[in-house]
Amino acid sequence: MSRITQVCPESVNAVNTTVRSQKRRVLLKAGGTLLLSVIAPTAANAAQILAVRVWPAEDYTRVTLENDSELKTSHFVLKDPYRLFVDIEGLELNAKLKELVAKIKSNDPYIKQVRVGQNKPNVVRLVFDLKEEVSPQVFTLQPVGNYKHRLVFDLYPANPPDPIAAMIEKGEWNKDGIPAPGAPNTATGNASKPDAKTDEKLAAKPETQQQTAPEKPSEKVVDKSTDKSADKPVQLTRMITIAIDPGHGGEDPGAIGRGGSREKDVVLSIAKRLKAKIEQHPNMRVMLTRDSDYFVPLNVRVQKARAVQADLFMSVHADAFVNSSARGSSVFVLSEKGASSTAARWLADKENAADLIGGVNIKTHDRQLASVLLDLSTTAQINDSLKLGKVVLNEIGGINKLHKGAVEQAGFAVLKAPDIPSILIETAFISNPEEEAKLTDDAYQDQLADAVMKGIKKYFAKNPPLAKNRMT
Repeated sequence: MSRITQVCPESVNAVNTTVRSQKRRVLLKAGGTLLLSVIAPTAANAAQILAVRVWPAEDYTRVTLENDSELKTSHFVLKDPYRLFVDIEGLELNAKLKELVAKIKSNDPYIKQVRVGQNKPNVVRLVFDLKEEVSPQVFTLQPVGNYKHRLVFDLYPANPPDPIAAMIEKGEWNKDGIPAPGAPNTATGNASKPDAKTDEKLAAKPETQQQTAPEKPSEKVVDKSTDKSADKPVQLTRMITIAIDPGHGGEDPGAIGRGGSREKDVVLSIAKRLKAKIEQHPNMRVMLTRDSDYFVPLNVRVQKARAVQADLFMSVHADAFVNSSARGSSVFVLSEKGASSTAARWLADKENAADLIGGVNIKTHDRQLASVLLDLSTTAQINDSLKLGKVVLNEIGGINKLHKGAVEQAGFAVLKAPDIPSILIETAFISNPEEEAKLTDDAYQDQLADAVMKGIKKYFAKNPPLAKNRMT
């Protein structure tokens, strides 16, 4: 006979009440945790700064914060003294971000120092103490290549000097267009920035300064150095301005060789050598689109050349290919109809992607692009570019194997100045170990600069420049 245990109803009710209370406490605890996680993300979920980089230059100073997620920012500028305040949301101060303080050097043209602090939970404040008034651009870049998300601060001078007047004030040429005695050689990249008095003088008489740059068409300037392969000395009727564009720079290293050589460094060195050789001729002067390690957007390179009324534009690069056996030098010009080969199209696409790597503020880029490139190019510009390209390619062929025996064409964005003969020189394949060694050799760089110089002289011997007025 089984034994049945009777339970009091009051006891059952008490047990049920206890169980319900415990469940309620568990749910409330879980809900509270969920509520806290929605309202205030924990530090573990905050964005992380992975790297900080600073690129000072006379044109502008760029500061880049590379991070693992897109950041939201707000900024404002105060005067007396000039300071830029930037608040970055969803960020906790870490050791990597603190490194930014030490990366600001005393010779930075625009930044005195930077202060970094945790302004409030999940908000970091940067304060840039400035040397002069700037027009800041603050923008983000999506991941591309080897980069994660980037937050970029571009600090441009609020009152940039006129390009031609700036060339004169650096002491490279006096008002008659002849090299000033004892003028510093800016090929070393150590040109000093004009002081405040210079800026005031330019602001007071901008038109007078601008008009003194070009040689008067009525005054004939003769280069007495003779090109042995030409029928007569190179005779120029006015001052010639040549724009040399060292490719890549700053955030964009360009191609990297197996030995670690970076395209941006190699081509800057070659460009400076070429600049020095051109300036040995009293009727020629040079503008570098960049004279140190910083990035210049493709359309701005074109803008710079047009601003100084350049007669020629030469963009210098060092090619790379997936196959390390590829070798040889090449010269390219613009094409309106399409690329002359699949390889030319591939290279143009790769070079045109420089803006993505280097980092362009899209909000200003589209507007500038529309105003600068006009109707892209004219048939006359392309024909002149082909003439220049052929003589330069022929001279380079005397010191290095040519990748192709003829000038190639493709849609290079940097060659789209509508009124300037423009070529892109691929000096050699930096991805080829043998050619990488050449590209980093002083003697070879000098030979290459000599070859391009000879090409320039031959071009002008057969195509003397016409007198022209200042562009509007």
